[in-house]
Order: sequence, then structure tokens, then C-alpha cells
Amino acid sequence: MLGRVTPAADTHATSIGIEGQPSWPADGETSAMAEGSLLIAGVGGLGCAWAKAAHQRCSGNVDVALIDADERSLEGARHAHCLVLGDEPSAEGCAALPALAQARMRALLPVTEHFLAQAELVVLLTGLGGGSGSGAAQEFARQAAQAGSLVITIAAMPFEAQSVRCQIAEEALARLTKVSHVCVELSLDRMAWQARERGVDWQQGSAWIEELVEGLMTTLSAVGLINLDLMDLRAIVSKSGSATLLVAEGNCDDALDLYNRARAAPMAALSVGGASGCLLQVEGGPNMTMRQVADVADAFTDGLSDDAQVIFGARVTPELGDRMRVVAVVSGLPRGSADGLH
Repeated sequence: MLGRVTPAADTHATSIGIEGQPSWPADGETSAMAEGSLLIAGVGGLGCAWAKAAHQRCSGNVDVALIDADERSLEGARHAHCLVLGDEPSAEGCAALPALAQARMRALLPVTEHFLAQAELVVLLTGLGGGSGSGAAQEFARQAAQAGSLVITIAAMPFEAQSVRCQIAEEALARLTKVSHVCVELSLDRMAWQARERGVDWQQGSAWIEELVEGLMTTLSAVGLINLDLMDLRAIVSKSGSATLLVAEGNCDDALDLYNRARAAPMAALSVGGASGCLLQVEGGPNMTMRQVADVADAFTDGLSDDAQVIFGARVTPELGDRMRVVAVVSGLPRGSADGLH
């Protein structure tokens, strides 16, 4: 494994048994993080749909905020911060006017500052190309960052055939990247192609997003010393250059397949070669071995810069059985001047 490896606070000490199996600590030994510290935010119709689905898979100490001009996007969520863009809910949204959505989001600052003051990590989900996502998402990310939150954004780009929406989205993505610590570009074309391969509608093929958010939130909420873990995450995303997220779940004995699953996500094409930072969290069942963990770590860090900083953590989740879940934040990727906050 290349680079400098730093064990994270959630990397438990292990003792190797006679048969080479680790004596992992029992799950749940660490304290939960404070209520309101983790927030999933959905902006626009697509973002709200993804946020609601992702929130259902997360533990009870993760909050959710839903933001749109169309009140239908806010339906079906329990215990959510629901914010309507404008004085009156409208099915027309913000009429594909990002500036209008941005102004309406700015007017909601007295509301957002109350729950953002508690949020240490905000995962923002949105679709670009329309009004709400392209305008309000940028303003909400700015408000969250200004409040001291670490902002990780997953932004879906329109289908390539939608030329007008693509132009709006490109401009919005550049602005959103500047106010996010990590901004991951998601390709709806790739998502639709993968959905067709599985024989499902593309709008129902968002399981990757739900798994990514669940994995990221579980990584942080299921350990003690949460401030140290967020410091680790901040250290990685502060690297100069772009960043991306990887997530995969699969057989414990096939590290390469886990990595290939992660790289097959519907993100915009982005090579992780030469990256200067990686936060890697490995989660498996009680029979997970040190060899399996090492193999996964090697697969996910192979190709990083020789002097890359790798912060590594591992935990046991009995429900995973013989499967393993891997979440990685890879940073320090060269990508022009489109760098996020540092």
C-alpha cells in the first residue's frame, strides 16, 4: 500500500488468534455523535427524492433537510426540516431561473442558521440544470460552509441531449464547486445506462447514492471521538485539487471486485491515479480478517501518489456477515482550477 498510512480513531486494536482470525471488539462500544451533527440535505425535486431515500437507510441521529419550491418534493418525510422556496408553493418551481432560487434561498437564512449551527457534516444532494438545484443548492452550500460545516455535495448533471439544461448545469457546477469542500459530479447518462442494463427505470437506480450516504454517515456516527474523525476527513479534503467519493459492498474475499464495483459508480469519468489523500473506511462482519482488510486497503490505494496521506479505519457490523462495505474519500486529484473549499 502506497503512501503514509495514519490509523483513524475508529481503527480498533486487534489480536490475532490461532487460526489467523482477529479478535475484533464488539460493535457499539463507542458513543453516538450529538444530535443534529450530521445532516442530509436535498435541494430541488431530484435532490429531495434522493435525500428522503438516503435518510431512511441511516440511523436516527442523522437529520434531513428538504428544500424546493414545489411542496410535493417535501411530502413523505418524517422529522425533516422542510423549506419552501418562495412565499407560495408552486409546481412550476423556480421557472428554470437559478438567480431567483438563489435569492429565495438567501431569504431563508434566518431559518437555516438554526439547524446549520449544529451541523458538523452536510451531505448535499441535488440535480443541476433547473432553477432550484442550480441556484438554491449553491446558496445553501455557502450558508453551511459559512456556519462551519464540512460540505460534501453530490450534483447530478442533466442528460447530454438536454443542451439548454446542460449549459445551466455547467455554470451552476462551477459555482457549487467553489462553495463545497467536496463536489462530486454525477452523470445521469451513466446512471440511465446502468439502469437499462438492470432492466429498471433510471429514477429507481439511485441505490448507489443511498449506499454512499449511508456508508459515509455510518462511518462517522458509529464511532466515538467524532471530532477526531471529522478532523481526519477535513485533513483529506483540504488537499489541493479535486476530490471524489467511492463506495462498494461485496464479498470479503474479493478485494479487486469491491474496487471495480466502486469505480463503476455513475460518476463523471475521473481518474484517481496520483491522488495525494485518501480516507478509507472498511466495515465487515465479525469474521473479517486482517488479511481481508489489508487486501482491500491495497486495492483502493494502489496508484495513489507515493507520498499520499492515507487515513485508515475499520469497524465491525455483525449484520454484514461475510460481506464488506468500503467507503473512500479520495482527494488531491488534478482537475484544472475547479477546486473546492480548503
